[in-house]
Amino acid sequence: MNIAPEILALHADMRHWRRQLHQYPETAFEETATAQLIAEQLQQMGIEVHRGMAKTGVVGVLRRGNSTHSIALRADMDALFIQEQNHFAHVSCHHGKMHACGHDGHCAMLLGAAHYLAQYGCFDGTVYFIFQPAEEARAGAHQMIQEGLFEQFPAQQVFGMHNFPDVPVGHFAVKTGAMMASFDCFEITLNGQATHAAMPHLGQDVLVAAAHLVTQLQTIVSRRINPADPAVVSVTQIHAGNTWNALPDSAVLRGTYRSFKDSVRTQLEQSIQHLSRTVADSFNMAADIRFNPKNVGYPVTVNTPNETASAIRAATAVAGSDCVNTNPTPSMGAEDFAFMLQQKPGCYLWIGNGSSDGGCLLHNPNYDFNDDILSLGAAYWVKLVENELLC
Repeated sequence: MNIAPEILALHADMRHWRRQLHQYPETAFEETATAQLIAEQLQQMGIEVHRGMAKTGVVGVLRRGNSTHSIALRADMDALFIQEQNHFAHVSCHHGKMHACGHDGHCAMLLGAAHYLAQYGCFDGTVYFIFQPAEEARAGAHQMIQEGLFEQFPAQQVFGMHNFPDVPVGHFAVKTGAMMASFDCFEITLNGQATHAAMPHLGQDVLVAAAHLVTQLQTIVSRRINPADPAVVSVTQIHAGNTWNALPDSAVLRGTYRSFKDSVRTQLEQSIQHLSRTVADSFNMAADIRFNPKNVGYPVTVNTPNETASAIRAATAVAGSDCVNTNPTPSMGAEDFAFMLQQKPGCYLWIGNGSSDGGCLLHNPNYDFNDDILSLGAAYWVKLVENELLC
């Protein structure tokens, strides 16, 4: 590992910030204490601080030299609605909420990089440190952009980083093109005629129709999508009825669909619409279909070639070429950093979090960010900035 001694010396501070954030997790658009900690630390470093974008977002600005070149580094801040099952000292104090995706570690690594760059950084240009709220299915990146993120902070490139369980500690993974899938939700309401369970012939059974629809939706990927194009359609909820002896008048099905191409994304939506209406018609009932009823969908996370090369160069400089996987299998998980990549060229990279043994998987109640990688992540950010904004 090629990590500056000054970054290694920040490890204890980064671990303290990370564990404090883990102990007091805050969910989408409610990251007030998180934002306060971040803003206070940036201010103590002498970094210009801007607050309030997308309610709780924080942007630090660090300028050096005379160059007009600029780069943005982004960390997500929000936690998840999951009840933590760990038993260490920094376990969540907020019932039903936990940092089960490592955003606490992402913030700590970016704060560590900001501290080093403010004190020792050799670069010529402007660095924007973006601490973004509401990544978890609430599209905080989209809201920041809508509120003028890149007009107020006109970065020429934008970079993101996420920890990844089962990528070994000390390793990175990144590639050009699609890195994470698109993310969309659907809600289908089947409306029929309620009746006594002993007399089903007098009504329209929405439960039987829902069962047929679930199996039909599973034929979309296997029979309608080109086998060379990865895609997923998953029904995750069915809600209907509240008693034993009556057939309800409606059933609600909810789920998600994902892909790596916009054309496939459109095809999935059209197929869900077609099959829902066809199944409903066959049972003489109506179907109400809504997509992304509570938020916008997430586009595909697509890394641009030049910025991916920059990320590989920085990761290789700190970890060595043997520890940088430049052709990882893309993830069907999704990232709202994709919205930023639609606005600016950039790259989203994974840093290894180590083994997932013991349930240390993303979005798992036994997850915890690996503090051993804090210095490596901060060193990657520093090297990226110093490479892109040469003195």
